[in-house]
Amino acid sequence: MCYEEKKRKYFTGVEIALWTGSVISILVSFLIFGGSAYISLIASLIGVTALIFIAKGNPLGQLLTVIFSLLYGIISFSCSYYGEMLTYLGMTMPMAVFSLIFWLKNPYNGNKSEVKVQILKPKEYIVTAVLAITVTTGFYFVLKYFNTANLIPSTLSVTTSFMAVFLTFKRSPFYAVWYAANDVILIVLWLLAVAENILLTFGEVSVVTIDLGM
Repeated sequence: MCYEEKKRKYFTGVEIALWTGSVISILVSFLIFGGSAYISLIASLIGVTALIFIAKGNPLGQLLTVIFSLLYGIISFSCSYYGEMLTYLGMTMPMAVFSLIFWLKNPYNGNKSEVKVQILKPKEYIVTAVLAITVTTGFYFVLKYFNTANLIPSTLSVTTSFMAVFLTFKRSPFYAVWYAANDVILIVLWLLAVAENILLTFGEVSVVTIDLGM
C-alpha cells in the first residue's frame, strides 16, 4: 500500500463522521445563538480536533491541547470561572506540554504519529488517586478564596481534568473515560452560566420596566 493511500486511511469513516458531526454542531449552535465570541468558536473547533488526534495516540493532539488550554483559560477568566482558568492554564496546559514530550519519546514501533500505550500497575493507580484527592482539595480552597462561580462543579472539573491529563501523561488508555467525565462537567458549568445570564437579563428588563412605570 502506497504512502498516500495509508495517509488517506489514517482516520476511519466513523472517526471522520464523529469529527464532522461535532464541527457542524458547534457551527450550527454558534449561528443559532447569534454567537459573536469568535475566540470561543475557535477554541471549540481546536478542542474537538485535538480529541480525535489524542484518541489516535497522535502527539499532534497534545500540541492542539496546549493551544486550546490557552484560549479556554482566557474565556474562563472572562466568565469568572477561575477554577477553569487555573485548571487549564496551571495544570492542563503544562501537562499537555510534558505529554507531548513523552509521547514523542515513546513512539509505537518507531511510528512518531502514534504513542506506545502503557498499562499502569495497581500501585500507580493508588498514587494517582492520592494525587487527585490532594489536587482537588487544594484547588477547592483556592477557588473558594477567589469566589469562583459554581464552586462545586468547578472543583469537580479540577478532579476530572487532573485525572484526564495525568493518565494521558502516563499513556494509560483510561484517560478517555476521564476526558468524557470532564466534558459532562463542562457542559453543566456552561449551562449554569447560560441560565445565570438569562436570569440576569430578565432581571434587568424587569427593573427597566418598573422604572418606566409599565
